[in-house]
Amino acid sequence: MLQPVVRLVRLNRLPYAELLALQERWLRRLQAEPGSEALSAAEAGALLLCEPAGPVYTSGLRGGLTPEETARLRALGAEVRATGRGGLATFHGPGQLLCHSVLDLRRLGLRLRTHVAALESCAVRVCELLGLHGARARPPPYTGVWLGERKVCAIGVRCGRHITSHGLALNCCTDLVWFEHIVPCGLVGTGVTSLSEELQRHVNVDEVIPPFLEAFRETYKCTFISEDSPN
Repeated sequence: MLQPVVRLVRLNRLPYAELLALQERWLRRLQAEPGSEALSAAEAGALLLCEPAGPVYTSGLRGGLTPEETARLRALGAEVRATGRGGLATFHGPGQLLCHSVLDLRRLGLRLRTHVAALESCAVRVCELLGLHGARARPPPYTGVWLGERKVCAIGVRCGRHITSHGLALNCCTDLVWFEHIVPCGLVGTGVTSLSEELQRHVNVDEVIPPFLEAFRETYKCTFISEDSPN
């Protein structure tokens, strides 16, 4: 049986607004009626990978940032954006692997909850491949991947008509000080960590992408086709 195909789009460092714009184009492509823009029957969508070019705080469908907090964060030099993903406020910035998976879950045989679990499994597997064997997923409201009591990977998705967007943010060598200005994901009393922090060496995004792709391919049982980066 042929495996579903996922278009792999590697974007290098990219402003967050450009990632959202590209994600929106892929959403329209998946939602299109059969025609010149539609995907072939074997294609399940696209995996957009990038490293944010600058600091940005995002809020989800449940909010997470007051107008006063938004003004304070912008005064730090960060961008602040409301998004349509699930969850509350989090941070994205340099040193972080952002994976936005724009997928038709029907073509992968998945439901929304199993998709979220699959993203968590990918991040756990990356940690294992890098030598961190204590990584684990936790049930809501602690969605994501944790090393002890510190979150290394945040997950927030959006789904409409079986088509997902947004995805995960894995801290590779992120400056964790940025997280101190918010309550990440609204979870009081928990911490944030990175692969570099846990391994006590510098782990950049480029090092993490190959094991992440290996984990994604195994977990989603798909085949990648590389798509030229638009940037």
